Amino acid sequence: MSYLGVGVSPGNVPVYHGSNLKVVDRRVRIAELVLRCLICGLAVLAAVLIGTDTQVKEIFTIKKEAKFTEMKALVFLVIATGIAAAYSFVQVLRCITSMIRGNVLFNKPLAWAIFSGDQLMAYLSLAAVAAAAQSAVFAKLGQTELQWMKICNMYGKYCNQVGEGIASALMVSLSMVVLSGISAFSLFRLYGENKGKNSSRW
Repeated sequence: MSYLGVGVSPGNVPVYHGSNLKVVDRRVRIAELVLRCLICGLAVLAAVLIGTDTQVKEIFTIKKEAKFTEMKALVFLVIATGIAAAYSFVQVLRCITSMIRGNVLFNKPLAWAIFSGDQLMAYLSLAAVAAAAQSAVFAKLGQTELQWMKICNMYGKYCNQVGEGIASALMVSLSMVVLSGISAFSLFRLYGENKGKNSSRW
């Protein structure tokens, strides 16, 4: 054990011995678990709200049904939130297993994998929300130059539910950004520990 309060377990996994570091690590792990549960729930909610949203209008004796498959941006958003929900569920299981076993830290390859996955999910969810939000603006306001109608004037219920789904997806993307910062902290502090361990040898 070094004078910095950092030791190395038999499995070459750094382990904190300082009480303050243990408190910080515990808080980080709890925050990560809460965020991942939140993301999983909100992502499922967004996918369900948009995926099940339909409204039928009769126009000149012709029934027209509005659904998310009519707009490619919404299809992309449903797929993205579904992927985010599945990824977050797997990570929630990992976090719970880690807390039960009492593992404080993990090795660098696993930390890099989690960091890369969180970054990918953050970019994916942000791109999906941006695309869906742009399409929603056109549906709400129309585009007179291109003679695009204000679809939401006819399908009010449909647009309201889509808006709720996009709001949930936005919370998912923002939470993923915060979670990416946490995973970056968990990754790069491993390198800080190695630096501190090497300097303590001198």
